[in-house]
Amino acid sequence: MEDMHISLFSAGIAGLIAVWHAIRCIKLRFADKAAHGDGGSARLARRMRAHANFAEYTPIALVLIVLLDLMDAHAWVLGPVALAFLLGRVLHAIGMDSETAAWPRQIGMLLTLPVLAGLAIWAMLLGAKII
Repeated sequence: MEDMHISLFSAGIAGLIAVWHAIRCIKLRFADKAAHGDGGSARLARRMRAHANFAEYTPIALVLIVLLDLMDAHAWVLGPVALAFLLGRVLHAIGMDSETAAWPRQIGMLLTLPVLAGLAIWAMLLGAKII
């Protein structure tokens, strides 16, 4: 069996971030008395969107991390890259609480998109046996 510690650790962190997103939405849902949807609360809508955004980007990143881990990609590169992606997802969510374009959201996306693109290119290069 391959050593999958980076994948396992990344998936574990992602799971905790998903729970954190849910708790943030639930707490605001109770505070704003919103039984369904966003209840007209702009802040709850932003938190729900941040949660959805996490759910949109994270699965493909985790798949790429797992596959690269299975291919014995350099752990000293893959580990920090995976953490950068997850940090980006947390910063994005924090930034989404702001009514204006906040720096955590911007930094979060700057970590998310290039890292996701890098993981995809790395996987393609390994798959094509170029590296």
